Amino acid sequence: MRPSRDTVQLLCSLAAAVAIVVVAVVAVTARIGPTSTAELDAREERLELRIEREEERREAIEDRR
Repeated sequence: MRPSRDTVQLLCSLAAAVAIVVVAVVAVTARIGPTSTAELDAREERLELRIEREEERREAIEDRR
């Protein structure tokens, strides 16, 4: 028994809707970069610590001279 034309059209429409939902979910949840405030704050803190360590290292080298 062959499915009717309406059944085929309905199934294709449902498949297209599922594909659109999957693409939308992937696009929204894709990790493009750190977006949360906590991640951005942690990155900034690591950068500040790195800068402070570099300054301390330079001061130590100058003190040795």
